[in-house]
Amino acid sequence: MNYSPYYHLPFLLFFSFSFIFSVNAQDLSGSVLLEKSIQYHDPEGNWENFKEALHFTETRPNGKDRQTTIHLDNRKNNFHLDQIREGQRIERIVENGKCTHRVNGSEMISADWQEKFRLNCDRSISMKNYYTYLWGMPMKLKDPGTIIDPNITTTEFLGQSVLSMKVTYEPEVGKDIWYFYFHPTTYALVGYRFYHDESANDGEYIPLKEEISIQGIRFPKVRTWYVNKDDRLLGSDILEGSGKKK
Repeated sequence: MNYSPYYHLPFLLFFSFSFIFSVNAQDLSGSVLLEKSIQYHDPEGNWENFKEALHFTETRPNGKDRQTTIHLDNRKNNFHLDQIREGQRIERIVENGKCTHRVNGSEMISADWQEKFRLNCDRSISMKNYYTYLWGMPMKLKDPGTIIDPNITTTEFLGQSVLSMKVTYEPEVGKDIWYFYFHPTTYALVGYRFYHDESANDGEYIPLKEEISIQGIRFPKVRTWYVNKDDRLLGSDILEGSGKKK
């Protein structure tokens, strides 16, 4: 039988790429991987001074979609949430540490509506933290109180080979355990998963799809939420665009 020097080439190439992938994962520390991902998503460092309005459609399995706009001014740490809920225009404004609320443009809000829409400062600050945390990824992982595990592992996330980074927080910041998943060559953030109690497999996982570039920052266009235990769909957040609505 004639021996071809190329007979084992596919196997050797697969082995070589697998070896390189493994070595890269072992060589990367958590902090280095985070910097590489930030360089991909925000190469010009624009998030710190980001000032823009982002428009979303937030879908839910029950069919009650929400139209939401958030106005971010990261330099001043100000936030404005403008949302249509149950036919009412609900606004939450957090500026200079103070909260303002409006329903259909008016600050004169009945006690019933304050309770119905949870229009209080604690809730509004919580919403501010929620939106800026998720849409500011991975840049927000440099915030004080974030604990980046130095060990990076290779794993699969929804059938895709990824680099996995574990993140926990100082007790005064948060108690959840997070795993962030990155593309192995571009270091783009492709999804994440969190647990309240990892041994109970509670919490949710969130794949990210597509990208939209705004002020030089690569944001995920579609963020979809599922329950860890049973893969139940919770909803999707779709970034439609930015700036003034037409």
